[in-house]
Amino acid sequence: MQTIETAALQHLGIKTLNPMQEAAHKAILQQAEVLLLSPTGSGKTVAFLLPLLSLFSPTASGVQCLVLVPSRELALQLEQVWKKMSTGYKVNVCYGGHDARTEANNLATPPALLIGTPGRIADHVQRGRVDLTTIPTLILDEFDKSLELGFQQEMEFIIKGMQQVSKKILVSATSAIQIPAFALVKSPEVLNFSAADTKSAAELSLRLIISPEKDKVNTLFQLLCHLPAEPALIFCNHRESCERTASFLQEKGLETAIYHGGLEQTDRERALIRFRNGSVHYLVTTDLAARGLDIPAMNQVIHFQLPPVETDFTHRNGRTARMNAKGTAYLLISQEEKLPKYITEAPTENPLPKRSALPAPPLYQTVYINGGKKNKVNKFDVVGTFLQKGQLDKDDLGLIEVQDYNTYVAVKTAKVSSLLRLLKDEKIKGKKYKIGIAG
Repeated sequence: MQTIETAALQHLGIKTLNPMQEAAHKAILQQAEVLLLSPTGSGKTVAFLLPLLSLFSPTASGVQCLVLVPSRELALQLEQVWKKMSTGYKVNVCYGGHDARTEANNLATPPALLIGTPGRIADHVQRGRVDLTTIPTLILDEFDKSLELGFQQEMEFIIKGMQQVSKKILVSATSAIQIPAFALVKSPEVLNFSAADTKSAAELSLRLIISPEKDKVNTLFQLLCHLPAEPALIFCNHRESCERTASFLQEKGLETAIYHGGLEQTDRERALIRFRNGSVHYLVTTDLAARGLDIPAMNQVIHFQLPPVETDFTHRNGRTARMNAKGTAYLLISQEEKLPKYITEAPTENPLPKRSALPAPPLYQTVYINGGKKNKVNKFDVVGTFLQKGQLDKDDLGLIEVQDYNTYVAVKTAKVSSLLRLLKDEKIKGKKYKIGIAG
């Protein structure tokens, strides 16, 4: 392993690669075509980004690798990992909902690594902002998800335009997939680590919760009151179910966020930030959150509604019991419902007590600043302002996320009111910004 790769791992806080990452590193450097199959949470991002450091040339002037991803969230996650690696190579991300003019300005000087959704990348190509003809490496991350979301035409257009591509890497968390013909992949080296996602009884426990009512929201509330007050994904099959379920839990006094494809991008982003930083314990979501998102592993997931197909059930469960940790998946059904056929063994039934106290509220709230990287605001500016002018201690601050035009800070709930009062007329780097609670 080259020195630049070793340094990148140190920046990521990784001492050694896991077996999947080792195999991927070797194959990507040696083979022209690689298909990497590995479950959510296994470290696939590092597995395919790290070898790029040995493939890139510091003297090259164009894009050296294009990564196509199905969602904005995954694009930002990859960018975050690459920047944390401190490689010295420029990276740009392009996705729907992002300011196209900002992207165009960034692309005026081509990055070594270009990450984007197929629709936005295709648009930049058509406008002459991205030259596909000289890019040597193509990575299709979660490519099956991109196809599910209807990006086939854009992906086909992009791949046809990559006339000099010499290396193709396809990545997925799903093993039962077919490589589309338009990908022009002939005989890839297949690295199938998906078997590692088969949870043993010691790793993943399935618990059956039977609701006495057809409408299961009261039973869900009872379950959450029974469980420890810690992060949980609550999966529904439809957007309307997410909205209704989250509203019910909020009315019951549980801090809850919603995440699904029908929300505005800023609302989806804010929900994930609040969930990541501990401002909310419960994220009610569709299968959109089952994979490809930068959220921590958790001890429990809840299937408020069971999905119709097994692969979605597997991906949901992949959010817990990751990397040899233990976890529990709770399956909620009414007395009239039957378990899907893909669940071959009946889970252990978990009766609930009739009464439980409300879970403890989150330790943090999220404070919002309408300034970010493009305003020259950085994490050190925020910490300095909050500690000095806001009279906080370091222990009062949690996760801080600085984006292009916004910043989100987790602050202990007990200190939020005084912080907002003290910062009402204060400035950051000589400029007045709006500071409030991100609800």
